[in-house]
Formats: sequence, C-alpha cells, structure tokens
Amino acid sequence: MKSTAVIKFLTAVGLSAAMGLAQAGAVDALKKFNNDADGISGRFSQTVKNKKKTQTTSGTFQILRPGLFKWEYTKPYKQTIVGDGKTIWLYDVDLAQVTKSSQDQTIGDSPAAILSNKTALDSSYTLKEDGSAGGIDYVLATPKKNNAGYQYIRIGFKGDNLAAMQLKDSFGNETTISFSALNTKPNLSRSAFKFTPPKGVDVLSN
Repeated sequence: MKSTAVIKFLTAVGLSAAMGLAQAGAVDALKKFNNDADGISGRFSQTVKNKKKTQTTSGTFQILRPGLFKWEYTKPYKQTIVGDGKTIWLYDVDLAQVTKSSQDQTIGDSPAAILSNKTALDSSYTLKEDGSAGGIDYVLATPKKNNAGYQYIRIGFKGDNLAAMQLKDSFGNETTISFSALNTKPNLSRSAFKFTPPKGVDVLSN
C-alpha cells in the first residue's frame, strides 16, 4: 500500500500551469513560475491522511521540464521515484523491489507529474483564487472531468516562491506538501533522470 500511495502522490509533483482568474498575487506567481522555471529542485515534507492513519515523510526532489522528475524519500523509509519521460520507476529499498509503469505525458493523477508539465493544470483543471493562509496565497484547481485522480489540488505561493500543495484524491485521502530550499535554476541534465535497477532486486511491471 505504501508504494501505491507514493505512485499516486508522485505521478502528480510539478504543479505549474497558466491559469484563469484568481487572486492576482497567486496567479501572477504561478504564471511566473511556469514561464521561468525549466528546472526545479529542493526539499519536501509530505503528510498523507486517511481515515485509518496519518503518515509523514520527507526528502528531496528534482524536476526538469518537460516530463522528468526524481522524488527521493529519505525519512522514515528510503524510496526513489524517477520519471524518465517514458517510464516511471519506483525503487523501494526496504523491499528490494522496483516497480515500473508507463509514464503518461498528460497530467495523470499526481503532483510530480503536474510539476514537471507546465501546461497540465491549465488543460485538465479549472483554476480560481482560493484565499490566503499563513502568508501563503492559494490557487484552487478542480478537475474538468469526473474521472480525475484528485477531487481538488491547491497550489500555494509565498511571493513568487512555490511553498505548498494540498490534494484530496478520489478516495478521500488528503495530502499536504511543504516545499523548502527551492532552487528554480538548478544545473540539471537529462542523464540525472536515468534509472537502472540495482542488481539483485525484483523488477515488477504495472
């Protein structure tokens, strides 16, 4: 279940898209973020809450647009998710297992894919202003189709800096992500997003 939750979360990070009418500060920040940031790196803290439990994880991420991302969980377990443009690789260190699945270049149902695609939100979601809290201005993204993976996505900015994401999936699970140490001009190459399964691990296909 851990891997399934991570894939759903992931195939959804890179949230950026030109939007419609919203609070000027949040909209301008999102547009600027979309236009200017071809690469993104930083740290994240993620909390997933459902009816049974709440789990918090943290780690680092790298994104190179379009379509490349690496999401590395370091606490409380080690797990790496890589999107190389064609395949999503999920490596669970504890299980010594790699799961691979086809990477859809559309928005899919997750945040990493959103952040790695500049136009995904605008094409698949309706965007509007959603107020401010804790010094963060939010944009609310609601899906245009009923079969989307998320009921809604909220994207938060502090000034021009991506600060937070809040998501509620079709099962009612709520995910909150806080970003820190954000670098919108990292020196990234496409080779950084190649993944080769370590020797001795099981490789499964979805």
